[in-house]
Amino acid sequence: MKIAILGAGWSGLAAAVKATRSGHQVTLFEASRQLGGRARALAATLPDGSSVTLDNGQHILIGAYHQTLELMREVGVDPEAALRRLPLNLQFPDGAGLALPLARAPWDALIGIATARGWTWADKLALLRAAALWQWRGFACADDTTVAQLCQSLSPRVLHQLIAPLCVSALNTPPERASAQVFLRVLQDSLFATPGGSNLLLPRIDLSACFPDAAARWLAERGGRIELGQRVSSLQRLALGWEVQGQAFDQVLLAVGASDAARLLEQTEPGLAAPEAQPLQRWRATAQALRFEAITTVYAWGSGARLGQPMLALRSDAAHPAQFAFDRGQLDGPAGLIALVVSASVGELAAIESQVLIQAREQLGLALQLLRSVSEKRATFACTAGLHRPAMEIAPGLRACGDYVAGPYPATLEGAVRSGLNAIG
Repeated sequence: MKIAILGAGWSGLAAAVKATRSGHQVTLFEASRQLGGRARALAATLPDGSSVTLDNGQHILIGAYHQTLELMREVGVDPEAALRRLPLNLQFPDGAGLALPLARAPWDALIGIATARGWTWADKLALLRAAALWQWRGFACADDTTVAQLCQSLSPRVLHQLIAPLCVSALNTPPERASAQVFLRVLQDSLFATPGGSNLLLPRIDLSACFPDAAARWLAERGGRIELGQRVSSLQRLALGWEVQGQAFDQVLLAVGASDAARLLEQTEPGLAAPEAQPLQRWRATAQALRFEAITTVYAWGSGARLGQPMLALRSDAAHPAQFAFDRGQLDGPAGLIALVVSASVGELAAIESQVLIQAREQLGLALQLLRSVSEKRATFACTAGLHRPAMEIAPGLRACGDYVAGPYPATLEGAVRSGLNAIG
């Protein structure tokens, strides 16, 4: 078939690779001049005037991202070389918190909980009891349960030092609103399913090199077309298939964000008869009902700045908004480059930057100067309890994929990749 894929982020590229592998003729339309969507490389300049490659937001992967890692290999990227694998570590600069050893699941989690520094035995036993109960229940709960409700039997220390950082990093939604069902699925796959599932995979190369650039080369070698700078403004229904930019296709896949997909369908509906327009209207209404959370990454520089490990958890509150700090000098960047991440970010960028730099001085002992900040206002959908997400199927020959489309995962790279692969039958 001739398939048009609108959007060349990780989901659209994943779909394009699978469709091409299956023998279809693929054309990718991307509105920007760069591949990768919300996970791509970004050029910047250091204080001394030298160039450095950052990312449009600090991302990590985990060992449970099986589909993403397999797809990277397929397009020629070696995950073991591109990603630094470390046991899950959510310790704070003073050493308090959870750090898992190198052991098989679930023993790594059990040992990590038993040896967590700064926790009382009452803290640990309550968490072990809760984890056993979650496993006994098949990591399932009522759809309208929040993470805070799920974890109400845990101590404030465990809630603050483990549950909140895990929840906000995985779902980008505060525990008071976050979906417990999605959170349990993440815990099941990362901590209790497969060996190494909980491992942190920190990129040693920029995000464009991790997958999008290699996928583009792979597609080009197999006859796939990528049209950059092509913003599709409308779709036209044909007797058989759809028309995009004056070209006829058997199928169209919307691999753009929820808001962009909804706007495109709104412009398409007037050209359809009422029976054909109704499914589009229903899908659009569901997509427009989604709410979004921001993520801000503050890149800062300090001569000789270095963290005790590549990633550290930070104690966060309203005045200290960053939850994690990354030492890019230990990964892919020059020494002294630190990335501080504010998930579920709120407020003006200038205020966030000021607060984060103060937080770095107070909690990390680092005097840093601002290099560049990236604030994605619609970085992820708010993964709230009881959320109804848009379906993959929109109309005959018209589908959607992306991390926001109905599925078991939150807005992660793995969720995006899996959605793209599932959208190709």
